[in-house]
Amino acid sequence: MAWQTVIGILKRGHQVASGQAKNSPYTAGTITLQTPHFQQLGLDLSLYFPGTLNISIAPKTFRPTQPRYTFAHVQWHPDFAPETFSFSPCQIEHHQRRYDGLIYYPHPETKLGHFQDDSTLEVLAPWIPNLTYGDRLRLSLLPTEVTVE
Repeated sequence: MAWQTVIGILKRGHQVASGQAKNSPYTAGTITLQTPHFQQLGLDLSLYFPGTLNISIAPKTFRPTQPRYTFAHVQWHPDFAPETFSFSPCQIEHHQRRYDGLIYYPHPETKLGHFQDDSTLEVLAPWIPNLTYGDRLRLSLLPTEVTVE
């Protein structure tokens, strides 16, 4: 498997995925609420921290092309319309340690709000110690699944 590497900067997100946002319409973080639905569809997210890393690769942009997993019309919350999600494997390198992760891509055309720009990837990863906003991260992606331009 040939990886494509890009350098990114960890930035603060909307904090809705982790449940830390003060104005979130969800009783828990979106990842916690979505995890059982993805589990039923065959994707186990239990190895990952229930929140996303927001990694800016600006001025480069990305787009999913052939993600490993795509789940259409997932009704993960009873009060909101279903959403479509895609996931692709990735690797995050921080302080010379490598972590396996997943690019988490809620399709914007089905998403309620809290949009990311096309230079910010949302990544699910295990807990990474000593990670802080502004850290430079090496992100490895599969070019067959995600295009970086």
